[in-house]
Amino acid sequence: MKAIGLLSSMLLVMVAGFWLAGCATQAPELIRETPEEVALPNEVRQDPDRFEGATVRWGGIITGVENLADYTLVHVLSRPLRHNGRPRDTDAGYGRFLARFPGFVEPEVFAPGRELTVRGVVRGVELMPVGSYDYPYVLVDVDVHYLWPGVEPVRDPYYYAPAWRYDPWYPYRYPYFGPWH
Repeated sequence: MKAIGLLSSMLLVMVAGFWLAGCATQAPELIRETPEEVALPNEVRQDPDRFEGATVRWGGIITGVENLADYTLVHVLSRPLRHNGRPRDTDAGYGRFLARFPGFVEPEVFAPGRELTVRGVVRGVELMPVGSYDYPYVLVDVDVHYLWPGVEPVRDPYYYAPAWRYDPWYPYRYPYFGPWH
């Protein structure tokens, strides 16, 4: 009888493990892997000829989408990446870059504020306006991309009663003055 209880608890742990593994990120393998040469957008911007044709894995926050006749430019504010390729939630960054996708990309899906990670080839630097400033964007031809799902805000699971409910003398006044009512 003890063996059956042990076996059922082991089975429960295995099922829970498989269930949790199914909840893990389903990002493509090429997004989770770091390329051999790690170049950051600000480094490429300084010396674009050196990094021309290099494979990079960059990510960040989408700031805009520009659909053109043959391709789409997705404007991305670069962020450091976690081990799985997801952009970190931080103000630190490496500047902006352009992710060039072949064909049409739906701007409502690739909406500003969404997290995006791309893997592709550096194709140089393009000057484009950000406000009145001509900004040198690094251009990346995208091979693989992953648009990260939004993160739900965490709710506080506890109910905090009003402070007067913690009074040890409630509903009587200190120490014996009778009820508040």
